[in-house]
Amino acid sequence: MTRIFLLEDDLSLVSGLSFALRKQGYDLSVARTISEARSLWTDGTYDLLILDVSLPDGSGFDFCRRVRQGSSVPILFLTASDEETSVIMGLDIGGDDYITKPFKLGILLSRIHALLRRAQDAGSTEAELASNGIRILPLQAQVYKHGALLDLTAAEYRLLCLFMQHPNIVLTKEQILSRLWDCDASFVDDNTLTVYIRRLRMKIEDNPSEPRLLVTVRRMGYKWSVAP
Repeated sequence: MTRIFLLEDDLSLVSGLSFALRKQGYDLSVARTISEARSLWTDGTYDLLILDVSLPDGSGFDFCRRVRQGSSVPILFLTASDEETSVIMGLDIGGDDYITKPFKLGILLSRIHALLRRAQDAGSTEAELASNGIRILPLQAQVYKHGALLDLTAAEYRLLCLFMQHPNIVLTKEQILSRLWDCDASFVDDNTLTVYIRRLRMKIEDNPSEPRLLVTVRRMGYKWSVAP
């Protein structure tokens, strides 16, 4: 059974989401504060985290940082703010998606299904990928750089797989977004993609400020550059 962890302090929202998610067949654990979340959280035991941003004793961003120290589990933020800086911050620290309150239940469920499916698909291909000193083991959903294991989030892993599956091919921003997000995900924009590209470069490039592996092709997009 798919396990979901919900961190939310609004009792009415917790009640509604608990009913809806359990009706969908999910095993749900709920925390209403950061303190409760820390006591409930155990690495590797959940398939998806839904984190409210504003909580009585801190921020969902704080808990996300803690989780990302040892887990790449998909993380969806619930935020009452649609300010770009808040959204980008959530993605930049390791979030995979966000939804702004108030939201329609059907849209939230669609986002949840998509995140779970992508996390499953990320490790479904059997072909090992290797170039530029980077090696992907899809069955284990692991990435190595010169033999050292990299700590990638689910979104970063999907993005790297996409590029390495298309070496020396320029992928436009539209192509990348259509592969990584559903067609109804109109919330994904150029700024969001830029955050993911920057985060990935920080982990795979020797000098992220002068990328040689994941390069920008001016006015076109990005490509995974492999020497012939």
